[in-house]
Amino acid sequence: MKPELLCPAGNYEKMKAAFAYGADAVYFAAKRFGMRSAADNFTLEELYSAVSYAHERGKRAFLTLNTLPHGYEYDDLRAFLLSVRDAGLDAVICADLGVMALAKEYLPGVELHVSTQTSIMSAEAAEQYRLLGAKRVVLARELSLDEIREIRRKVSPELELEVFVHGAMCVSYSGRCLISAQMTGRDANRGACTQPCRWNFKTCEIEEEKRPGQRYTVEEHPEGSFILSSRDLCMIEHIPALIEAGIDSFKIEGRMKSVYYTAVTANAYRMAIDAYRRDPAGYVFDTRLRDELESVSHRDYGTGFFFGMEPGDAKLVDTLGYLRDKAYLAAALSYDESTGRAVFEQRNKLSEGETVELVSPGKFGVPLTVRGLKNADGEEIASAPHPLMIFSMEVPFPVRPGDILRGAQP
Repeated sequence: MKPELLCPAGNYEKMKAAFAYGADAVYFAAKRFGMRSAADNFTLEELYSAVSYAHERGKRAFLTLNTLPHGYEYDDLRAFLLSVRDAGLDAVICADLGVMALAKEYLPGVELHVSTQTSIMSAEAAEQYRLLGAKRVVLARELSLDEIREIRRKVSPELELEVFVHGAMCVSYSGRCLISAQMTGRDANRGACTQPCRWNFKTCEIEEEKRPGQRYTVEEHPEGSFILSSRDLCMIEHIPALIEAGIDSFKIEGRMKSVYYTAVTANAYRMAIDAYRRDPAGYVFDTRLRDELESVSHRDYGTGFFFGMEPGDAKLVDTLGYLRDKAYLAAALSYDESTGRAVFEQRNKLSEGETVELVSPGKFGVPLTVRGLKNADGEEIASAPHPLMIFSMEVPFPVRPGDILRGAQP
């Protein structure tokens, strides 16, 4: 069985990167009704274009409709569903029974996928959604791998199972969190989460109602307290077990992350999946895959609930802020074989003589030295200091549009 690799597309550029680096499908949102309202998301015109772009490449496009709308929003939802009816969407991802019913009515022929927001924890729950018309369920992130195997064994074969394998984890149950609404007035269940669970809380004390005067100090780290901040999920070392569990779709979280994150995570999981499928008996995990994932912005990595919760099991971060080993420097636009020069669009500063890496689909980063920097007018420069500047440089091997230039994190 070949599992689908499903990647995030926070905007059109990220969607193109996901497909270029190995995604079989992407999930994205329009300007409303998606759980990541802070992402750029897609206009109606971009949505239609994105589906066409995917289908031209034999890929699939899923629209997220996974907020929990209030009653007064349903007229707008009906109008929106009518507006995307002819887009050719492959699936819609829903969390609300009312939204599911409307999606079935207004988007006939489009697959219904049930969001992880519904917290599906059992075969019995999954089967009920199948009876309501679901083609696929996105299982709760609180399940162990053994529980997922059991669900796969019990549910109807035609029901597909999708599981998150990489990315941020909510400290609350699959995103049903009230902290953001309480602290900032922005509702997590309506796509506006400010992620206060990731904030740096200073030392504080708590007191239980029936134990007045008995106070407990909350302090886990000299730099602050991280009692709410979950580790990021990373299952790259466990691809064989995931495939053998019968999971149909491996999902990467991160619509609000960078193009670089989208490309590198898609590339790493694509290489791992393909390597195992080529030779299951002889498969050995390549530690360079883990190194690739260390290069993107992330919190401390862990395996979530896949292997259960043991006493003393640490699923919270113990490092302040986000981690990453590499900086996203530029994206390749073109390459001239006759001159050996590649044209790039800059994202971060780079300088003549600097050691960098070029990342291409299906490959690990290849080191090279920055040589022959020129600006868009062909003038020699010592550095490219301004974001979005167009520049060229000598590259001793072919470069494809979309290849990524990265360097050491400053």
